Amino acid sequence: MAAAAAGEGFRPLDEGILVEYIRATPALREVLGGRVGDGELTIKEVGDGNLNFVYIVLSPAGSVVIKQALPYVRCVGESWPMTKERAYFETLALREHGNLCPDHVPEVYHFDRTMSLMGMRYLKPPHIILRKGLIAGIEYPLLAEHMSEYIAKTLFFTSLLYHSTLEHRRAVAEFCGNVELCRLTEQVIFSDPYRVSQHNRWTSPFLDKDAEAIREDDELKLEIAGLKSMFCERAQALIHGDLHTGSIMVTSDSTQVIDPEFAFYGPMGYDIGALIGNLILAFFAQDGHANGENNREGGSHQVARGAPVVVTTMETGGSDRWCRWLSTSGTDEVHLNLLVVQQYKKWILKTIEDTWNLFHKKFLSLWNEHKDGPGEAYLFSIYDKSELFQRAQQIYMKDLFHDSLGFGAAKMIRRIVGIAHVEDFESIQDHPKRADCERQALGFAKMLLKQRRQFTTINEITAALESI
Repeated sequence: MAAAAAGEGFRPLDEGILVEYIRATPALREVLGGRVGDGELTIKEVGDGNLNFVYIVLSPAGSVVIKQALPYVRCVGESWPMTKERAYFETLALREHGNLCPDHVPEVYHFDRTMSLMGMRYLKPPHIILRKGLIAGIEYPLLAEHMSEYIAKTLFFTSLLYHSTLEHRRAVAEFCGNVELCRLTEQVIFSDPYRVSQHNRWTSPFLDKDAEAIREDDELKLEIAGLKSMFCERAQALIHGDLHTGSIMVTSDSTQVIDPEFAFYGPMGYDIGALIGNLILAFFAQDGHANGENNREGGSHQVARGAPVVVTTMETGGSDRWCRWLSTSGTDEVHLNLLVVQQYKKWILKTIEDTWNLFHKKFLSLWNEHKDGPGEAYLFSIYDKSELFQRAQQIYMKDLFHDSLGFGAAKMIRRIVGIAHVEDFESIQDHPKRADCERQALGFAKMLLKQRRQFTTINEITAALESI
């Protein structure tokens, strides 16, 4: 093992230990082109500070990302222990999902279980975290296409629609070892927001009554109990387990899913809901960025001070009439920025629609292609009648849609009144304005959690959002 070559077992990384480790590890030396001598490595720690160390390592001949799991929650400290074994399950998930969808999952070069350390492909600039791109107002024209492909393939091919029950149970048993990360999810998403907890926080004092209302809402508690039960009991597919917009890196033509350390066999709707819920959070946060001070330089919806507004034709169906109108109307800068934000919100809604609709189409296509394959959930010898098979698919997808809405709503609530918030809102420096955005998101999430079964299409969801 590389750790043995470096001289001992687990050690938390710092720059010096990392250089020593790289030099003792052939796989990492190779990906760096052998250029690991004195002064040849540039190292930068880029972790978000929540759980892990993450380093970007550059040499004159290569690059790699090194990620190490610590034996505690980094943002809290050693008072909150956390298993290092999550790195093992993250590596398993990356390799499995990478085999199923290689275009959207970065390659793993090296894993060391003793050090809880992984070396993987560095996603070079202009890749950025999707959440940051959404805050900046950047459109990603292929995002829905790419993410629908990722979730369709990773969920279908790890489910009983494709697995035999024997194969499925073996895989489920393997990932049952990631129990501590599942327990963490159960606590911070399905429990803490609905009770008094030392870890909860919100934009106080503005949301004090809103947080209290969550804790007093009995109907909401009954709904979240059902979702928690589903999360704990339904081993439907190998899910990413934390598929928010901070776990996706993007450019205009590339989408890469990272950080599946929460991976386990759970309900499909949890992954789909996490993505949709975080896109809805980004939608509500846009109004907090609509002011003359935040002109979104570098984004697709840039408003330059004292200059004609620049809006891409992507959002206007190829017409430049919108740009011409804005540049000649004499509208003041703040008003222009508000208009630009509204156009960007429409793009987010379109992305939400396209993500679900494309997923629905691709998932059913895979199911139809493999309906007489090894999967044992719907044996072809039983569901050989076309009408019966289609009815089974309709019921399955309807349930999955409602599951996704429920989990998405739960993820939204926890990001506003739970322990870990999102930069979409946190970057809004005007606290009353931030609270207004969060309150709208919270109200929509509560409605969605309680009334999700009344919706039959994703377009009904986006219409409800647009009407707010």
